[in-house]
Amino acid sequence: EVQLVESGGGLVQAGGSLTLSCAASGFTFDDYAVGWFRQAPGMEREGVSVISSSDGNTYYADSVKGRFAISSDNAKNTVYLQMTSLKPEDTAVYYCAAVYGSLSYWTSASNYDYWGQGTQVTVSS
Repeated sequence: EVQLVESGGGLVQAGGSLTLSCAASGFTFDDYAVGWFRQAPGMEREGVSVISSSDGNTYYADSVKGRFAISSDNAKNTVYLQMTSLKPEDTAVYYCAAVYGSLSYWTSASNYDYWGQGTQVTVSS
């Protein structure tokens, strides 16, 4: 059974930091890229960042460049999203997702094969 389990969400003040984790199981981790998406109420799901498990290539949305960092521990089949300098507009449910193949369209949620249940991140002003 494929599982992606997010953890690490919570409430933080603006300017603060959080690190999200995504633990994967049930598929060959090294063959997939794992990304983070977020969805705020009334908004579309937005690609935040992605990392290729095979070569470590990373991509970021412009809105988080310089503030968020994605990393992968292949021995633990876990991907992390370190979020710093958080802003109220970062408030959303954060999902991790796995995709097999090209990352040319990594921001397109429909390309992803597996999804986690999400974890809430709330940034207060």
